[in-house]
Amino acid sequence: MEKEKKTILLMLYTVARSPLLCVFLLLSCFLLFSGYTLLRDPHFNKGLAFTENERDAHYLRGLLPPSVIPQETQVKKMIQHVRQYQVPLQKYMAMMDLQERNERLFYKLLIDHVEELLPVVYTPTVGEACQKYGSIFMRPQGLYISLKEKGKIREVLRNWPEKNIQVIVVTDGERILGLGDLGCQGMGIPVGKLSLYTALGGVRPSACLPITIDVGTNNEKLLNDELYIGLKQRRATGQEYAELMHEFMTAVKQTYGEKVLIQFEDFANHNAFDLLEKYRSTHLVFNDDIQGTASVVLAGLVAALKLVGGNLADHRFLFLGAGEAGTGIAELIALETSKQTNAPLAEVRKNIWLVDSKGLIVSSRKDSLQHFKKPWAHEHEPVRNLVDAVNKIKPTVLIGTSGQGRTFTKEVIEAMASINERPIILSLSNPTSQSECTAEEAYKWSQGRAIFASGSPFPPVEYEGKVFVPGQANNAYIFPGFGLGLIMSGTIRVHDDLLLAASEALAAQVSQENFDKGLIYPPFTNIRKISAHIAANVAAKAYELGLATRLPQPKDLVKFAESCMYTPSYRSYR
Repeated sequence: MEKEKKTILLMLYTVARSPLLCVFLLLSCFLLFSGYTLLRDPHFNKGLAFTENERDAHYLRGLLPPSVIPQETQVKKMIQHVRQYQVPLQKYMAMMDLQERNERLFYKLLIDHVEELLPVVYTPTVGEACQKYGSIFMRPQGLYISLKEKGKIREVLRNWPEKNIQVIVVTDGERILGLGDLGCQGMGIPVGKLSLYTALGGVRPSACLPITIDVGTNNEKLLNDELYIGLKQRRATGQEYAELMHEFMTAVKQTYGEKVLIQFEDFANHNAFDLLEKYRSTHLVFNDDIQGTASVVLAGLVAALKLVGGNLADHRFLFLGAGEAGTGIAELIALETSKQTNAPLAEVRKNIWLVDSKGLIVSSRKDSLQHFKKPWAHEHEPVRNLVDAVNKIKPTVLIGTSGQGRTFTKEVIEAMASINERPIILSLSNPTSQSECTAEEAYKWSQGRAIFASGSPFPPVEYEGKVFVPGQANNAYIFPGFGLGLIMSGTIRVHDDLLLAASEALAAQVSQENFDKGLIYPPFTNIRKISAHIAANVAAKAYELGLATRLPQPKDLVKFAESCMYTPSYRSYR
């Protein structure tokens, strides 16, 4: 607030010889100082928490009821308000409304009640919000860049009021969670992800920019919906798409510099891999679906080894799903195994098998496979269905990234349980409706022996007198701390070793108490501490690799990470 006041006063002094401009600026100054404007600015609004002195100093008398209520009491009131709604989408809308009215209270509420509210502002509720975005759309959030802006993208970026951007989350809406093409309505994903960058990773809200690239949609329902907010045309592809994305990537770097993190989110497979490969050597880019998912799953597997024993090299992995998430996880497992054993990457890949819509990926299919599947085509007879693949490959770990609900059937789980004393079963597809199996099914069909985690949350399960607490392999464990580590070290490129560093840091945060409950991830209640440790480990690796530009390196990176974190407590206004 003081900065804005000084800026306007300096402008007044500079243009004192222009009476008309002076009048305009005086009016702007009055509006800036007026309480009415202050109450309607979510960055500065404190509601009833404005003190008596602040109400006098900022013309707030009469604009608020006389009671002064501290932020802690406001948090209690707001959580009661959110809890009164039974429908998750209504809770989501209540949280978004709060974010648009009082930014600091929104983040304070989310941090204090993170386990309860994470499923509201993020998966699974955000999926439904995207599906219905046209009907619940109230106020624009983020930047919409469509084909109409081709040739003017840098100009569009300048329209965003904040100039010191550190993180951009961008989607084109073609593959939203497991829900498919939602076009422009995919904006809920970047908005939700960046809320977590702030709440869980401590990145300042003003440094975050959500962006949707609108190139059309192939969703017939949306094309025929009068409430659809995006371009009503079929998706641009090929050169037209590539040119728009290249202009966007160039404009971002020109506008915000070398060190701005660009996180790709929910792009379809064919574009996700190409964009990551094309820009990873020239930009600071990160694909959460490929790399973030891989890092959080690897952390869970490293932690699970303390329950089942052995090293990664001792285990055999079978995936249902060979898209961005599946191949990304498989590759990171292979990289970590190779690092631990000094074995060639091609050799360790032989312990990792993938099943796609046509069955087990084997050498005889190599000519017809997409390029990102080819490293996983091993010598084996063709196998059409999953249960046969389980019986033939005999995996110790079963991982679902298919986006197809209820595909881990009773026969599949029972087969895993017959092969392994403690089968590791990860049902990662989002939202909940697309999960390959539920927690209850995994525990029941394995006679309570499974080590289970899922992408979306499931409640605790009681089986034969014992309560099992399912873990959640949620990307929110990784990307906020990962991004903070890149930002605080001034890292200019993402290297695979940084992802391994993030996984190792997360796995190290799982306590014996967590293991005793069957958990392979720590509770979200400690997420900001976890994020600080991840950020420190990522930054340390970036310094080691010569990728960090912030010099000298801080002595205590964990404390430095904590000092960099945004806190949503109210500020005092003079």
